[in-house]
Amino acid sequence: MPVNYQTPPADFILPVAGVRLGIAQAGIRKANRRDLCLISLVPGARVAGVFTVNRFCAAPVQVCRDHLSRSDIRALIINTGIANAGTGEPGLVAAHATCIAVARVLGIAPEQVLPFSTGVIMEPLPVDRIERGLPACMDDLE
Repeated sequence: MPVNYQTPPADFILPVAGVRLGIAQAGIRKANRRDLCLISLVPGARVAGVFTVNRFCAAPVQVCRDHLSRSDIRALIINTGIANAGTGEPGLVAAHATCIAVARVLGIAPEQVLPFSTGVIMEPLPVDRIERGLPACMDDLE
């Protein structure tokens, strides 16, 4: 899988109506990496998901399934560095805390947030770093 792509030229990235995206360096696993992405959606945006059928699935997958089944989605929060997989109940608590933090800065309900994590498994998700990175994501939303 390719990694460390360079950012495409600005004229290559086209806006999508109703979608705003902001990125930040939150230091999730390593410093000086753009490792946090916030996607904000307008009310009424349609969101769908395709999930693993494996009985063992990461906390963000469990939370996404639940939130998609009962709420209109208004935001996605994506972190790289730590997958929040194989973390048990603490991982679920971290995924929910991430949704609460995003909901707070956007003025929406936590159930309207989908959390996504990729990276090293079986390590706790540093929610405090995500919370500290959210203001920079908000400032970068466009």
